[in-house]
Amino acid sequence: MLVNVQVGAPSSGQGRPTTASPPSVVEAHQLSMWYGRTQALFGVTMAVPRHRITALIGPSGCGKSTLLRCINRLNDLIDGVKVAGRLRLADIDVYHPATDVVDLRRRVGMVFQKSNPFPKSVYENVAYGPRILGVTRRAELDAIVERSLRAAALWDEVRDRLHDSALGLSGGQQQRLCIARAIAVEPEVLLMDEPCSALDPVATAKIEDLMTGLKERYTIVIVTHNMQQAARVSDFTGFMWLGELVEFGLTRDLFTTPRDRRTEDYITGRFG
Repeated sequence: MLVNVQVGAPSSGQGRPTTASPPSVVEAHQLSMWYGRTQALFGVTMAVPRHRITALIGPSGCGKSTLLRCINRLNDLIDGVKVAGRLRLADIDVYHPATDVVDLRRRVGMVFQKSNPFPKSVYENVAYGPRILGVTRRAELDAIVERSLRAAALWDEVRDRLHDSALGLSGGQQQRLCIARAIAVEPEVLLMDEPCSALDPVATAKIEDLMTGLKERYTIVIVTHNMQQAARVSDFTGFMWLGELVEFGLTRDLFTTPRDRRTEDYITGRFG
């Protein structure tokens, strides 16, 4: 059962982008979270800019994935979770009791570390979300499937295999199919939790190129252990340590002139 506790508005926090940043689509204000008695997040304040790629880096167990899953309330599925503070997605309070969680998860897509296509055809994987939302006309579904697969840079590889099992695709193709499935319902935000950790370098490069193209239409938040990946693809980066957002800013600034010694120690390999 999830318990939500609202707290007062925070002062300016460590996660504010610069004044030149685009408008934010996700804003956390003094966000804390507990698994039972164990606190996992400590007063995170962060503004995620629209149509940019924001990377969360840090050692294992530092709260990156926990923070990511707060945005679409996947942590609700865990017993004993308690949240304090505020989290907004554009015009809605994510943890308000009246928030429609189903609609929230339509607006915030998710791609997991391990590709998880449904045991259905390629076509049915992509059409699944639109069907749930009430799209029934075949012509409309066909258009959505093609558009989504093209956006995921997969159409040319599977156009003649649309009715074959998705489980027959390669690992990299399956991950791009999961991205196509996520964007088929036109979310505002796309969350990606270590999307390349199980892929080879060639497949990883394709996913990274894909992310760069997708940010023109979606706001992307990615969790990665790979600092080189964060440096290559992200516009903004947050460094997390023991549940705290230590530093957040433009990727080039965080990697070249970090403000906090812990950030510098991590990116230079002194720990982590």
